[in-house]
Amino acid sequence: MNTFARWSKFNLVGALGMVVQLSALAAINRLAPGHYLFATMAAIELTLLHNFVWHLHYTWFDRRDNLRIGTQCIRFHLSNGMVSMIGNLILMRVLVHSARIPLLASNSIAILSCSIVNFILGSTWTFPIRERPT
Repeated sequence: MNTFARWSKFNLVGALGMVVQLSALAAINRLAPGHYLFATMAAIELTLLHNFVWHLHYTWFDRRDNLRIGTQCIRFHLSNGMVSMIGNLILMRVLVHSARIPLLASNSIAILSCSIVNFILGSTWTFPIRERPT
């Protein structure tokens, strides 16, 4: 699959994940008001699990190795998860606390800011091209 097609699939999954994350953030913030950064962390984790399943079966389905799903999930959390968690929390702190941008708008900016790095990590480390046996 060419890079543009994979990038398109990645962005479709990302758009769905963005809906999951923003919905979860809004719901958590409404049902259990507290510090927005804790709500952000919970919403990110839900989204990471959602996105991993879709990327495994859709974006990088051709690089799926059933024997390594656990390994791929760990790699996804260590790469995309860390970028998303750290990037979102830093940007949310700056955008919400310092710039006074509303919560969901700030989270949208943070998500989009992390997406390019997440695509590169997903393509090169989480779901690398498999060596074919000779």
